[in-house]
Amino acid sequence: MQAILNPTKPDSEHDATLHNGDKGQSQIDSGSPLQKFLDCIPLSSIPGILSSFALELKAGDSVKDAIRMLYENDLFGAPIADVLDAKAPSMEFSYRYIGFLDFSTMVLWCIEEFENFTQNFENHGLEVKRDNGLLSTLDQIPKIGDTKVSKLAKPFVWEPFFPVHLDDTLLHALLILSKHPLRVLPVVQRSDRQVIGLVTQNALVQLLLESSGLEWFDNIADKALSDLKIEAQEHASYVFRDQTVADALHVLWENRTCAVAVVDRQTKKLVGCVRDIDVYHLVGNDDLFRNRKKLTVGEFIHLGPDEAEPSTGIDNGASVIRRNLHLKRRCVPKMDSPLTNKKRDTLKQLMKNATERNSRFSFLMNENDQVIGLITLRDVILQFAPPCVSSSIDGGGFFQMALEQSGCHVEDGTLVRNH
Repeated sequence: MQAILNPTKPDSEHDATLHNGDKGQSQIDSGSPLQKFLDCIPLSSIPGILSSFALELKAGDSVKDAIRMLYENDLFGAPIADVLDAKAPSMEFSYRYIGFLDFSTMVLWCIEEFENFTQNFENHGLEVKRDNGLLSTLDQIPKIGDTKVSKLAKPFVWEPFFPVHLDDTLLHALLILSKHPLRVLPVVQRSDRQVIGLVTQNALVQLLLESSGLEWFDNIADKALSDLKIEAQEHASYVFRDQTVADALHVLWENRTCAVAVVDRQTKKLVGCVRDIDVYHLVGNDDLFRNRKKLTVGEFIHLGPDEAEPSTGIDNGASVIRRNLHLKRRCVPKMDSPLTNKKRDTLKQLMKNATERNSRFSFLMNENDQVIGLITLRDVILQFAPPCVSSSIDGGGFFQMALEQSGCHVEDGTLVRNH
C-alpha cells in the first residue's frame, strides 16, 4: 500500500493545473486533487478485508434467534439475506441481501418493546414476572422474541445494504458513508454477488491516515476541531451517574446515538459513558438485565470487557477490522475512560486516537472537563468526501420494495420518509 499512497508527479498539463493551480484560468476546486488521489486507492488495499465476513442472518429468522446467533459467535452484526420463504415465487434482485442488522440495535429494540409491553400490562392491573434474563424473557413473550427480522425494516432498525467491490476506490466508499449513516459497507464479489468481507469506518479512517504528510490530506487533517464544520459537535446525549442503566438504554434508543455520556450531577464533569455495544453485558448476565432499573450507570460503567484481545504491539491493519467486528472482544476503551478531545485538538489527532483505541466516537470537552459535544467517525469521514461528486449507489431491488412498504423512498441518494 505504500506505493499506492506515495504522491506522484502530474502526468499532464491538466494534472499540473489540478496540483498547482493556474493563475491565468478560473480557480480550480481545491478539493479536486484530493478527490483524484482518493479515487486511485482501491479498497483491496485494506489488510484483512477478505477475512472479515463470518455469517449472515436470514429475513425469516426470529429476533431472539438472531440475538443468540450473534452473541454466541461474538459478532456485532451481520447482513440480512432474502430467504424468507423458499416456496414463494423467486424474484430477480440485484443482491440476495436486503440490509445489515447489528446486535446492539436489536437488543435495544427488544428492551424498549418489553418496557412498553409491561407498561401496558400494568395499566390493565396485571403484573409481568421480572426475574428472568433477556433471552428467557424473549422466549416467554413470543410477540417480541418471535418477531421476524424482516419486520424490523419498518421501524428502521436495520441499515440499508449498500455494497462495494474490491476494485472500488476509497473515494467511492467515503461518498457512500458520507451520504448514509452506515456503520459498515459489505464487500461483494462481482461474479456471484456474495458477501466476502466488510469495511468498517475505523478501517477507512486508518486507510486515510496513510496519507498523512501529503499536502491534500494535511490541509484538512491538521485543522483544529473548532475550525471544522461538524454539526454534531455541539450536541451530546447524557445521563447523570446516579440515574439507572434503564435510563441510559432508553436514551440510546430514543436518540439513536452510539454513546451516552455519564456525568456527575453536581460538577457536570464526564465520568464515563454507556455505548450501544455495551448492551451485550445484559444479554450474558441475567442479574444485570433484572436489575437494570436499580443499578446506577455510575456502577455499570466500571464493568470491564469479558475478554480482551491480546495485543501484539504491532497493528498491521487487519486487526482493525477484526476488532470492530467483535461484539465482546473488541479492545475498546473501558466505559469509565472514553475517548475525549478538546476543540483545539486537530482532526488528525482525533483520527489517530480513535483508530488506536478502536473507538467510533470522541466526546468534545471544554476546559472544565465537561461534555459539550460528540464527534463520530462519520463526522470525520464527511470532512474527506467532496460534496460536488456523485456516486453510483445500488441498494438492491428488494430494498426499494421494502422502502415502499415502510413508507419511504430514496431521493438523490438519500433515504426520505414519506409524509
